Amino acid sequence: QVQLVESGGGLVQPGGSLTLSCAASGRIRSIDHMGWYRQAPGKERELVATVTSRGRTNYGDSVLGRFTVTRDIAKNTVTLQMNALNPEDTAVYYCNAVRVTIPVGGSLHRYLELWGEGTLVTVSA
Repeated sequence: QVQLVESGGGLVQPGGSLTLSCAASGRIRSIDHMGWYRQAPGKERELVATVTSRGRTNYGDSVLGRFTVTRDIAKNTVTLQMNALNPEDTAVYYCNAVRVTIPVGGSLHRYLELWGEGTLVTVSA
């Protein structure tokens, strides 16, 4: 009943910028954390950036100072602005949502964690 849909991936040259967006669809009452993780070929999935419902952000060390995560609470969207991209940023980027609450009948149901299908970002000349 709830899906995370990413958009904005693609090919970009080193030093370039790219913006990823993720929208949570469905009748959503609230989402605690939203953010982004990535997985490069042959590597484990790693934190990129997250933002809480109160606007507190957390960034992976490798993207700090280059990437910015923002969130629209009312629209249930999260955006990742990526600047100064380098080939090491090449990966599949996954949208993540933690503690998603939706109304079901007369009560509330909570998904502990949801993932999008991922969008590929390739940084190459």
